Amino acid sequence: MPQRIAVIPGDGIGPEVASVGVRLLSRIAELRGLGLQFDWFDFGAERYLLDGTVLPDGFMDTLRRDYAAVYFGAVGDPRVPGNEHAKGILLAMRFELDLYINLRPCQLLDDRLSPLKGKGRRELDFVVVRENTEGLYTGTGGTFKKGTPDEIAQEVEINTRKGVERICEAAFAVAEANGKKRVCMTDKANVLLHGHGLWRRVFAEVAGRHPKIEARAMFVDALAMDLVRQPEAYDVIVTNNLFGDILTDLGAALTGGLGIAASGNIHPGQVSLFEPVHGSAPDIAGQGKANPLAMVLSGALMLEHLGHAAEARLLEDAVREQVAEGAHTPDLVPMLGGPASTTEQVGNELLGRIERAATQPAGASASARRSPAAS
Repeated sequence: MPQRIAVIPGDGIGPEVASVGVRLLSRIAELRGLGLQFDWFDFGAERYLLDGTVLPDGFMDTLRRDYAAVYFGAVGDPRVPGNEHAKGILLAMRFELDLYINLRPCQLLDDRLSPLKGKGRRELDFVVVRENTEGLYTGTGGTFKKGTPDEIAQEVEINTRKGVERICEAAFAVAEANGKKRVCMTDKANVLLHGHGLWRRVFAEVAGRHPKIEARAMFVDALAMDLVRQPEAYDVIVTNNLFGDILTDLGAALTGGLGIAASGNIHPGQVSLFEPVHGSAPDIAGQGKANPLAMVLSGALMLEHLGHAAEARLLEDAVREQVAEGAHTPDLVPMLGGPASTTEQVGNELLGRIERAATQPAGASASARRSPAAS
């Protein structure tokens, strides 16, 4: 049976990078006989503005029943100022499909991309495992006397023992699957005594079940500073939804920028979603300037999730070679030099690299980032 993948390109540069990603994945599937089937869906701002559709009724059940993964481009459009469609598509899938693991590899692909003096590929190689369904992002809260001088606004942070325990377990699984020796949990338990006190207690319990992995807890402000000072001290970082959102952008900045930052929204053993984190970038949409590498690397994470480890490595290696010696979109030119190339040109070069590498024996390339689903 083929593994069906729902492709939602979305808005802005989403369709441009999704086109490159699907083209490469389809070619890998053809060369290696993977049996992947890609079904495209037009959910995004255009559809929302046309007929009000965000996601049709029953679509989540369709994903659970018929699809192995979702390959997602980006959402966000200035014609929808409140981004109602984006919340109803991306956040709805994260919560309703219970995609509790947000996996963000932060791996430097080329020393020239490092903004830190004396820190290169050896030092900049860590993973952030972000809790993806709780925290301050649940929308729990409200306003009282809105619009008056006496207005009160509340955002309620949700932390459950079940949610904290399973994301901490996922972090240790990532470490073990990738041969990493350290897991750091980060919080603000010195101020947020109740919710983050729960994180401290549960993390200590989970760490006790993984005695071969070094475990430590840090306050998030100290960790943010230390990631810039000595990133080599960290292998796997686990944290809540809000802090994970912030730290992963810091991680992207340390490893080459959002143009090469991939992510997975994962529930092991269930349909999961894979997306670049650069957003829809409407200011450059349609100009051929979008960097497709984050989308391609998200595809590698998806292949890993689907059980195709050798093909994930092939795709990662093609991206690494592209960064080292190939054409680059404008965002990478200041760091890597050379003339700027288009999204399509980068995609064409990557395709050639994949076709050449696919003739080599499986397993001949370097190791890919393994997700919890592979452990």
